[in-house]
Amino acid sequence: MSRGFDNFEIDDFRDFLSESRNSSSDRNTSHGRGGSSQTGPGAQEKLDRLRDAEFRSDELFREHGKPNPSSSSRQARQAEILAVQDRREIPGRDRAYSLRPSEIHTLAEVGTFRVVAVGDLLSHAYAGDRSRLDSDLRNLIRQGLVERRETTALKKESQKVLTLTKRGERLIRRQGFVTDSQAIYEGFVKPKEATHDAALYRLYQKAADEIDRKGGKVVRVQLDYELKEELYRKLGRAQARGEGQMQQTKQAFATQLQLPVVHGKVSFPDLRIEYSTSQMEMARVDLELATGHYHARHLAEKARAGFQIYAQAEDVSGLRRIRDDREIMTSILSL
Repeated sequence: MSRGFDNFEIDDFRDFLSESRNSSSDRNTSHGRGGSSQTGPGAQEKLDRLRDAEFRSDELFREHGKPNPSSSSRQARQAEILAVQDRREIPGRDRAYSLRPSEIHTLAEVGTFRVVAVGDLLSHAYAGDRSRLDSDLRNLIRQGLVERRETTALKKESQKVLTLTKRGERLIRRQGFVTDSQAIYEGFVKPKEATHDAALYRLYQKAADEIDRKGGKVVRVQLDYELKEELYRKLGRAQARGEGQMQQTKQAFATQLQLPVVHGKVSFPDLRIEYSTSQMEMARVDLELATGHYHARHLAEKARAGFQIYAQAEDVSGLRRIRDDREIMTSILSL
């Protein structure tokens, strides 16, 4: 789909932002790494460059927003999955399930992201084929593998989303539909955050398209749930051993997990993608989905952490105004 990344890359924003990191690394400020607040002629020039790059991104998104099945190897693989119509029996713990590849793929996608909007699944996994999506969902729901929910009781604001059932989660693990290193989730944990969490699937698709275009391959996706769990598991073990100086220990563990520490506080991205590059080297990108509720300090801290920041179309202009007013050196890309 590669929407918004045909003529520039995420790294284009970071080339000149590294200057801000180097020049402000010794300051105790709420900005800094990737998001320093500067005064003088350099700051305005950097903001102008950010705005120009964001403008190109917005224009390309509007021009190339519709999926092009031949534009990437990811989409070619998805087309191959959709081409298979027949279902086969998959043994479960207490029964057999009748599934075709597109349904297995849907189970893996929903489990990886905990909650996925039906509309986003239609666009990204089914190439807009509504009848195929409906057929697959009926089969998955009938067999008790996925559940369809509404994000809110308010019809105008509600969004249809999918989550795995416990049975679906067990089947994925039993059959090895995802790698052992990939966390899988079932059910809602925070229903009030379902709309935000569902948008992470769309955010992933945009970043994964660029990784694919550059010859890379996604290896693992980590949500903030998993990153937090890993850190606090380490802290719990250290505390049980009676280790002192827990703040220093926390920072040391954060470094091990490649999580930034801003003003003594560990920053967690909404989404981390680990991938292999075309040179077969491991890399990662940390992504944050900002909302219209972000204030300047919050936005600056996320920028300082080095996260690539995205926002829903309706929130972008307001967040960019905050960014410009405070001269926070970070890009805010439209999702």
